[in-house]
Amino acid sequence: MQFTKILARLSLNSNSSLARGLSSNTAAIVKVHRSIYARRYPTMMVLPDGATINLSYHEPRRIIKLPLDLSLLSEAERKARIEKRKPKQKIRIDDDVEDTFSANKYLKYMKKK
Repeated sequence: MQFTKILARLSLNSNSSLARGLSSNTAAIVKVHRSIYARRYPTMMVLPDGATINLSYHEPRRIIKLPLDLSLLSEAERKARIEKRKPKQKIRIDDDVEDTFSANKYLKYMKKK
């Protein structure tokens, strides 16, 4: 009789834990699975012109950088910004060095064992 009650309780507990299957210990290993954080965090927001604003944000972030609107820039500034985004090409310099070293010249300084 008692065995069937214990078995029934175990089956109820196991069915209720199937929804998530995680304990409080897993929060220390991976990210916190919360959509809304309990507190607000100090954050710096950087505007496109470089000005900064200190605010409190609902997620733990240090800096939020707002994107720059390219349609508001002049044509020269727009081209300069687009050029900065492109990957830079590495410059290869091949120097032809004449090797005039001769090991035979220094054989007389070698000690014989």
